[in-house]
Amino acid sequence: MNEGEVVGLVGESGCGKSTLGRVGCGLYAPSDGAVRYRGQPVETADGARRPIQMIFQDPFASLNPRMRVGEIVGEAPRVHGLVASGEVEDYVARLLQRVGLDAGFVRRYPHQFSGGQRARVGIARALAVKPELLICDEAVAALDVSIQAQVLNLFLDLRDEFGLTYLFISHDLGVVRHLSNRVVVMYLGRVVEIAATEELFAAPNHPYTQALLAEVPRIDRRRRTFVPIKGEIRRRSHRPPAATSIRAARMRCRAAHPRRLCCAKSRRAASLPAT
Repeated sequence: MNEGEVVGLVGESGCGKSTLGRVGCGLYAPSDGAVRYRGQPVETADGARRPIQMIFQDPFASLNPRMRVGEIVGEAPRVHGLVASGEVEDYVARLLQRVGLDAGFVRRYPHQFSGGQRARVGIARALAVKPELLICDEAVAALDVSIQAQVLNLFLDLRDEFGLTYLFISHDLGVVRHLSNRVVVMYLGRVVEIAATEELFAAPNHPYTQALLAEVPRIDRRRRTFVPIKGEIRRRSHRPPAATSIRAARMRCRAAHPRRLCCAKSRRAASLPAT
């Protein structure tokens, strides 16, 4: 990911998007390989972490119901020494105002907020430790359309103001297209395509990406017979090395991992060399 970039991560439920995000911010240890930030491991030898924060899918579940908002947002910067103890209250009030909440809300508990307000509290908590990279896991999925638009615009404003970089995980391809500079497509735990946003939506290369975009609802589309992807794998734990549920997959994909090949400028897709 490049500094200041918004990368969208899409794929079916259970394909590993949230797991990838949690590995990226250091909540989960990778089972293989390494996670690096600016060329250095995400977790340092002394246990400190890089300036990466995560905004979780369910803001209500991720907020401690026994703590007031002032404590939720102010705890991390106080513990890490980013703000003096006597300045925490003012610091939290400024953060709440920046995300569109009244500074007087510091004494409220999470259950006293609406869904959109809780999402903003989650954003304020992430911003409190001055991150450079934000991983947003379905951050607007539970919100109605009007509130979604407000929160998405807030993300864009915060990127410009603080120079943030985003990994935006979502099922909503419209949101991803609106926000992202690049899109990463996952399928059954593997990245199958990476491309600039407009390139991917205009001409998807991988068969799964083509199937995914083909199902996006369109106003101009009338009667259409739904055709499911053939050969669905029943148990993900026993799947072959490559995705066999794509109709166009060749038999040799079952025996070897397709490697990512550069098929165009700024574009990668999982494929095998021609025979």
